[in-house]
Amino acid sequence: MMTLKQSRRLQSVLLGTLSWAIAALIFFPIFWMVLTSFKTEIDAFATPPQFIFTPTLENYLHIQERSDYFHFAWNSILISFSATLLCLLIAVPAAYSMAFFETKRTKSTLLWMLSTKMLPPVGVLMPIYLLAKTFGLLDSRIALIVIYTLINLPIVVWMIYTYFKDIPGEILEASRLDGATTRQEIFRVLIPICKGGLASTALLSLILCWNEAFWSLNLTSSNAAPLTALIASYSSPEGLFWAKLSAVSTLACAPILIFGWISQKQLVRGLSFGAVK
Repeated sequence: MMTLKQSRRLQSVLLGTLSWAIAALIFFPIFWMVLTSFKTEIDAFATPPQFIFTPTLENYLHIQERSDYFHFAWNSILISFSATLLCLLIAVPAAYSMAFFETKRTKSTLLWMLSTKMLPPVGVLMPIYLLAKTFGLLDSRIALIVIYTLINLPIVVWMIYTYFKDIPGEILEASRLDGATTRQEIFRVLIPICKGGLASTALLSLILCWNEAFWSLNLTSSNAAPLTALIASYSSPEGLFWAKLSAVSTLACAPILIFGWISQKQLVRGLSFGAVK
């Protein structure tokens, strides 16, 4: 019979193997996308799939010749970061009031805010499109910044509210006894304590904004089009060009993947603060 030590070691090995298997399963589509981006269209359609081939950069050269990648990338950066910043500026005071001045309607309000995420975007496409057209905001960054802020605001408020609820009320009472104003409580007490949670919330909002495709496809054409619109442009009536589509998808995903990898420690630290229990 196995000893307790051997049993724990076997359990650790099995859990480690399972973790690596799940990680490989999740990572494989990304690996295959990057691999396909270096193939020719013939190699991309080959059956069975080819793992050994002569790599080429023609897909990346074609993307830069056909469209200005940096124009779309700049739009994605500007829209995503601006929407995230605006979302935090609204969400922090809202979460502060709900967490520390809770009323009998606070829970209902939070649930109502979260329920708006269940609404299909196509259900409000027509009124938002008409509003954007009326105010001359079609194909403008401002329209996407406002929309991205509104659609991510419920999640951001929920996360920051959860972080604030984990802070003992005595800390704020002590700051008030010292004469701190509401603004000082938020910026000098709460934000320094919750900076890890706020960073993880901002990163999540940034990823959601970066990946948003529905509104960018319906409200932009060229001037304000982000990278998601560039990806969609490689779907044509002639069919899908898998190698070129993989190349443009790699270029679109690479910045946010690199940023997420660099920020992973901060993200994990923030999530463990209270957003995930």
